[in-house]
Amino acid sequence: MALADTLGRVVVKVLNNLGADVTVRFVAAGAYDTSDGTIAETETDTNVKGIVEDISLAETNELIQSGDRRLIVAADDFTTAPETKDRVVISSVVYQIIAVKTIDQDNTAITHELILRA
Repeated sequence: MALADTLGRVVVKVLNNLGADVTVRFVAAGAYDTSDGTIAETETDTNVKGIVEDISLAETNELIQSGDRRLIVAADDFTTAPETKDRVVISSVVYQIIAVKTIDQDNTAITHELILRA
């Protein structure tokens, strides 16, 4: 586990030095409103540093489209991993999380790679 802890600290340090400010918006479903048929949402924002890049055409498939973006964040910045129900805000643009890939070492999460769509 020592290697995983060391890798986690290194990733946080690199992202803090090189990453951009992003907000991960965790969304929790609330009560159902029978009068208008909507479900209330509770949003909790977490500000982190991350590396943002565009998806290349070679990476597109049935799920990932041209125009999507990739965000890499340190797993140590979160108590729970982001999910597809959550959102990311970058420069006032709100993105839906399309996919989450967690990179781990010895069953310890090191980074989360989020595929985003505006």
